[in-house]
Amino acid sequence: MIRGIHHVAVHVRDLDRMIAFYRDAFGFEVVGEPFAWEKSEFIDRIVDVPDSAAKGAMLRCGTCYMELFEYQQPQPTSTEPKNAYDKGYTHFCVDVTDIEQEFERLKGLGMTFGQPGPIDVGHVKTIYGRDPEGNLIEIQQTIEGKCDFPLSALTGKPTRP
Repeated sequence: MIRGIHHVAVHVRDLDRMIAFYRDAFGFEVVGEPFAWEKSEFIDRIVDVPDSAAKGAMLRCGTCYMELFEYQQPQPTSTEPKNAYDKGYTHFCVDVTDIEQEFERLKGLGMTFGQPGPIDVGHVKTIYGRDPEGNLIEIQQTIEGKCDFPLSALTGKPTRP
């Protein structure tokens, strides 16, 4: 059963500047600590991007979550911002109650996945896939009592209340 969209992700050029913008403009607050990775086969599998390197932060305003990423590697294929009529987004995340069942159901509806199944991170099970037009969607199942926000366990730091 799908519970709803958990977060939307945006790739930015200057993470610190954009955290400040979303805080000041809309009241978003950083949840937990900003995070980063480089040369991590584990995270490369999760995001389905070989040799990736990025830093990011999860923000929250009410029940709306936004994940900001600043990728250092690979370099983006386009540095131009999207217009309202342009196609695509970074990804959005759908939170589910039974990820294995949803993984199979979504494959049957035309989603494709780069990994053979969901990846257990401990506080969340997750997998990135593509809709029939190639747009990225993350499917996740948060683990009750263990998940404050999706990437908190990867930082190795506790999250703030």
